[in-house]
Amino acid sequence: MQNSEQTPAVPAQKSGVPGAGPLAGIIIGLDIGGTKTRGIRFEDGTPAADESVGSSNVQNVSRDEAARNIAELFARIGKGPVSRVYAGSGGIDTAEDAEALAALIRPHVPGAVVTVVHDSRLLLAAGRARTGVAVIAGTGSAAWGKNADGAEARAGGWGYLLGDEGSGYWLGREAVRHSLRRMDQGLAVDALTAALLESCGVDHPNRLIAMFHSPDTGRRFWAQQARHVVEAAARGHQESRDMLDQAGKDLAGLALQVLRQLGINGPVILGSGLGMNVVPLQEAFRRHLAEGGAADVRVLDQEPVFGVLQLVAEPA
Repeated sequence: MQNSEQTPAVPAQKSGVPGAGPLAGIIIGLDIGGTKTRGIRFEDGTPAADESVGSSNVQNVSRDEAARNIAELFARIGKGPVSRVYAGSGGIDTAEDAEALAALIRPHVPGAVVTVVHDSRLLLAAGRARTGVAVIAGTGSAAWGKNADGAEARAGGWGYLLGDEGSGYWLGREAVRHSLRRMDQGLAVDALTAALLESCGVDHPNRLIAMFHSPDTGRRFWAQQARHVVEAAARGHQESRDMLDQAGKDLAGLALQVLRQLGINGPVILGSGLGMNVVPLQEAFRRHLAEGGAADVRVLDQEPVFGVLQLVAEPA
């Protein structure tokens, strides 16, 4: 996970001194997920505008679509002499990945320092931690961490074709697989399948096959179907409960891998849409981490984009 910067980081701001240090002026924080791009305009460290548009993750949408969404976001968020843009995005695994996204941002903020990092770094900072492991459970999934020596490690984040276990896309795909297995076994449509069929606008599980492979649907569409697993589990559907437990176990496995690589015990911070909002997944995540010896587990209590302020203020 690389970053793309135009100039070195500025020194940390002194606490209690408004308008001084790295938080002075206008800073734009971006959190770029698989479904949406959220931007906050900070003025002297205080949020002044908060807008969301479609995804501008160049791993998930075309470059043209990403450019359009970024342009729309900056049009909404306001003009002015921006001093810095700090963007976190999934799929930032190389310097080339970071530069590709930074190049779409720079025309809107001439002269600003533009930093692009993997979105897990925002999550850790938003969890008020400088060391530990951040676990993303949203449209996709990944874990990233840093120890006190500055060493970094990651697990997962390979994208939906190779991984993303425990993510929204994974749950949506598992709901489809569940429905197709029941069809093959000659079993009646159950609560989860019925909800999925209604959402997809089809009348038989067999129609899900072509729909799943169609270019008219994609990662974001199937990630949105995860809500049916969550709702069915809440109504007592055992297979849906099992899916959420497996999601928690897989996410915990990513976190444990990074903890061991870094030689630390925590904290582990769970964030993004599923991680912050689905209690059964949180419970499974905590339980499986405890079984692996990790006890300091936290659920993010603010959106990852607010981690930008801590990252900007940290010493280089």
